[in-house]
Amino acid sequence: MADEQHYLVGLDLAGRRVVVIGGGTVAQRRLPRLTRAGAVVELISPETTPSVSAMADAGELTWHRRAYREGDLKDAWYALALTDDPDVNAAVCAEAERSRVFCVRADNGIEGSAVTPAAGEHDGLLLGVLSGGNPRRSAAVRDNVLDALRARTVADPGEDVEREQAGVALVGGGPGDPELITVRGRRLLARADVVVVDRLAPRELLDELAPHVEVIDAAKIPYGRAASQDVINKALVDNARAGKFVVRLKGGDPYVFGRGFEEVLACAEAGVPVTVVPGITSAFAVPAVADVPVTHRGVAHEVVVVSGHVPPGHEQSLVDWDALGRMRGTVVLMMGVERIEQFADALVKAGRPADTPVAMIQDGTMRSQKVVRSTLKEIAVDAAAAGIKPPAVTVIGPVAEVGAPVQRS
Repeated sequence: MADEQHYLVGLDLAGRRVVVIGGGTVAQRRLPRLTRAGAVVELISPETTPSVSAMADAGELTWHRRAYREGDLKDAWYALALTDDPDVNAAVCAEAERSRVFCVRADNGIEGSAVTPAAGEHDGLLLGVLSGGNPRRSAAVRDNVLDALRARTVADPGEDVEREQAGVALVGGGPGDPELITVRGRRLLARADVVVVDRLAPRELLDELAPHVEVIDAAKIPYGRAASQDVINKALVDNARAGKFVVRLKGGDPYVFGRGFEEVLACAEAGVPVTVVPGITSAFAVPAVADVPVTHRGVAHEVVVVSGHVPPGHEQSLVDWDALGRMRGTVVLMMGVERIEQFADALVKAGRPADTPVAMIQDGTMRSQKVVRSTLKEIAVDAAAAGIKPPAVTVIGPVAEVGAPVQRS
C-alpha cells in the first residue's frame, strides 16, 4: 500500500456552500456531520433514503430532486461525489478540479482531491484518522483511541487543564451494565471531585475514578437502611458551594422514580448550578435485554410505568389500579417484588385475566440477571420459588409471551 499522502486539515464550513451529489446510504452517513458543522448543504439526487429525505423536510439541507449537471459546483467550497455511478462521480471530480474545489469521491477515494477521515468526538476533541485508502483500518484505530480516552488509559491533559466548574451534574447511569451509561455521563463522571452514588448505579465505574475523588454512598436499600433525601441534598449543595464539581450518579434515569427533580430543586433553591444528564431507564432497558418488548405491533399500543413503592389501597398511593385492570396494554411495575401478590390481585380484581402473562427480571443487564415468566395468578409463588429479590422489573401484559427468548451468539 502506498504511504499516506493526504494533508489532514480542519475545514471551517459554517455558512459555506457544500454540494453533495447522491442521496444514498453514504450520503446518509456524511450529511449529519456536515450540517452540524454549519455548512449550507445542497443535495443533488433524483432519490434519497428516507432519513436523508427527512433532513430535507426538516430544513437541514436543500434537496434538488434531479441528476447532477455540469455547473452544479459553482460557488461551492467543498463537494462530495457519493453516487453509485462511477461515471457521474468522475464527472463531479473533474468539474471540481477545474473549479478548484476540493472533492471527495466515495467509490474511489484516491481519485478525489480530498478524503473523509474516520472521525470521532471526545470531550471537545475531534479526532480524524486516515490510512491511505483502508477505511476499515481507519475506523478501527479511531474506535480504539476513543475507547482509550473514555477509559482514561490514554492521557488527555485537557481534563486536568480545563477543570469542570463547581456545581452538580445529575447523571443517569443506566440499568446497571457500565457500558450503558451515556457518553456525556461518563465524561462528566471522569471530571468529578465528588461522586454521590446510589446502590443501583453502575458500580464498576467507581473503580475508574481518580484517587483524589471522594465517593459518598447514598445507597437506598428497599425495606432497609436508607440515606435521608435531605442528607443527600445537603451533600450536593455543600460540596458544590465548597468549589467542587459534584456528580450525583443514579441508576436508570434520574426522573423515572429516581427523585431526581427533588435534587434539582434543592440545588436551584441553594443557587447551585445543576446539569441533568438523562439515562437509559431500567423500565424499558431491562425488559429489552430479557427479550421482552414493552410494545409489539398488534399486541400492545400502550405502556404504563408504575411505582410499587406503596401497595394498592394505601393512603399515599397515586395509582389508579382499577384503570390499569381495564387496559389491555403493558404495565411495567418498578419496586414491586415484595408486594407482587397484592399488585397481581388488584389487577385481577379490576378485570385483568388471571392468566395474563408476566415476566419478572432481577438484576437486568448484569451477570446475575434472572428471569421468571409466569402469570398474574402464579407470579407470586413462582418468583418466591426462584428466589427473586429487588431490584427487579416486572412486565405485565401479552408482550411477556410474544415469543421464546432470542438465541444469542
